[in-house]
Amino acid sequence: QVQLVESGGGLVQAGGSLRLSCVASGPTLSRYTMGWFRQAPGKERELVAARTWSLDIPYYTDSVKGRFTISRDSAKNTVYLQMSTLKPEDAALYYCAAKMNSEATWSGGYWGQGTQVTVSS
Repeated sequence: QVQLVESGGGLVQAGGSLRLSCVASGPTLSRYTMGWFRQAPGKERELVAARTWSLDIPYYTDSVKGRFTISRDSAKNTVYLQMSTLKPEDAALYYCAAKMNSEATWSGGYWGQGTQVTVSS
């Protein structure tokens, strides 16, 4: 079982930056794909960025390409989401998630508790 704990959310002005962190614990993290999701009020949860623990080509949703970067520090078992040039529409509750590389969907994966990102205009 994988446990995920996020941190790093907060209030930032538009154009600013934040770095979210997700500390992962569990066996064989190398078998997992790590992702960051977000959910704004009244909207569906969306996948923002994802990358396998072995750091192959990352996925980014179109609206964050060029502004967000997903990375990890294996020594700290931590996955990061560096967010730059933040926009008010980036405001949401951000979740860290993990799924087995062999799984096609995230439905059977593991989730953190979420960290709130607020962007003021």
